[in-house]
Amino acid sequence: MRAARLIKMVLLLQSRPSMTAAELARELEVSERTVTRDAQALSEAGVPVYADRGRIGGYRLVGGYRTRLTGLARSEAEALFLSGVPGALREMGLEDAASAARLKVSAALLPSLRDASRTAAQRFHLDAPNWFREPTTPELLPAVADAVWDDRRITARYRRGDDDVARELEPYGLVLKAGVWYLCARVAGGGAFRVYRIDRFTAVETGEERFGRVAEFDLPAFWEERAEQFARSLLRVEIVVRLSAQGVRRLPHAVDPLSAREALARAGEPDGDGWVTVTLPVESEEVAHAQLTALGAEVEVLEPGSLRERFAAEAVRLAELYGR
Repeated sequence: MRAARLIKMVLLLQSRPSMTAAELARELEVSERTVTRDAQALSEAGVPVYADRGRIGGYRLVGGYRTRLTGLARSEAEALFLSGVPGALREMGLEDAASAARLKVSAALLPSLRDASRTAAQRFHLDAPNWFREPTTPELLPAVADAVWDDRRITARYRRGDDDVARELEPYGLVLKAGVWYLCARVAGGGAFRVYRIDRFTAVETGEERFGRVAEFDLPAFWEERAEQFARSLLRVEIVVRLSAQGVRRLPHAVDPLSAREALARAGEPDGDGWVTVTLPVESEEVAHAQLTALGAEVEVLEPGSLRERFAAEAVRLAELYGR
């Protein structure tokens, strides 16, 4: 356990100019006193860890010290080669750089581990786009990706309804969701963070000026929050339905899973027939009709009356069709 922690400490110091004891303690999930002892142990073992004293001091490696990747286990080496997404790298124009990086990592590994890239690729493959959809790569994606890597402001023109709008943006990060590329960016000059579909960009001009990133910005957390907000913003209508036990089990597969689980959690006890009454947020009556049709006779719409009448009329048509 301690050996793994010491290796991680060396790699952390190798990747940054210096780190305070508090930063190392947070990364290593130990106390600052343990960090001090570990630094001393590394120094005694010949690793040139130097401690800068004072209020703004910290730990650093001296003399350009580098460690080779000879301490990786096979599972760690294979996991390393799983971290890339080949299709996404290709679309961003980074395929050659990623290939060169993999070659350099392979050269640094022990001979017994150099087949890790092949064994990982033969066992796991990420296919991001949805089924029944032909993915298209936005023409301007490589230019946006370059700006993201270099922290350079961009002036982007994009389609918003029938209008063509121009914005100066600070591009923070890219997200690939179900085959669609999104840019998480901040409006230049301290504006709000927003999400843009890159396939709606009509022009992108990269400026020479670099912007200072907000250190607290967390791309995965930001995307998760915005994705949830977007999904909830679509659910503008509430309906009331009765569900059989089988309907309860199948509901999260027919409508938005999070909304279904929350609605079921708020539901009361089953009635005498074992059915549960649920108030469910949906996008619209039309969408609810299409989604709940998949549950067949395991759901009964109670409200609104217009949606109940729609199901009743369809039930009559189905009875006529199959009763012939």
